Amino acid sequence: MNKPLILVVEDDSPVRNLITTTLKTNDYRYLMAVNGEEAILEASSHNPDIVLLDLGLPDMDGVQVIRNIRSWSNLPIIVISARSEDSDKIEALDAGADDYLTKPFSVEELLARLRVTQRRLSYMTAEMLAASSVFVNGKLRIDYAGGCAYLDGQELHLTPIEYKLLCLLSKNVGKVLTHTFITQNIWGRSWDNDIASLRVFMATLRKKLEPRPDSPQYIQTHIGVGYRMMKVE
Repeated sequence: MNKPLILVVEDDSPVRNLITTTLKTNDYRYLMAVNGEEAILEASSHNPDIVLLDLGLPDMDGVQVIRNIRSWSNLPIIVISARSEDSDKIEALDAGADDYLTKPFSVEELLARLRVTQRRLSYMTAEMLAASSVFVNGKLRIDYAGGCAYLDGQELHLTPIEYKLLCLLSKNVGKVLTHTFITQNIWGRSWDNDIASLRVFMATLRKKLEPRPDSPQYIQTHIGVGYRMMKVE
């Protein structure tokens, strides 16, 4: 079982060091953020598997971070906070948190919560893989095994890059994928000229995919951020 990538959002140095040392000792991969703005940037740029989130951040309340991430992703969020009132827990969970751990906490309990979340992620991934040999969204159909895509029953003649872009978007349907995330997945890097190339490839893909270019159904542009494949009924 591969260890997930964990984003640690904590402005308190001793607590952050405790968490990251625990993760490192147990061979977890991790990223760090010390405020809400950094947390949202790291989450959107790197698409971590799990977020460990403190609520008392210096620039914004952690609940705002949860709501922001929930607007484009369902990645698991475990709150680690000194706030122990039921009302605080309910607010965080209602905003979209998956779990709530109160400070002070034991390292063993943190690892146990991570293992539970990781098992749930593995189960969900296995379920998705079992059902994901063919992707259907409205009149779009992608046969991942065959390496082909069809629109309204007609095969789309896509370049290798266009096909990779289409598959990446389809496997993250409903999520906004940032320019950086897409270019890193397609070209393995993210330079300015890669982002310029991305815009060109996305334009040619859309010409083949969208019946009405003036009213796109499948790919939505988030100006200055990235792209999202929308769910089409």
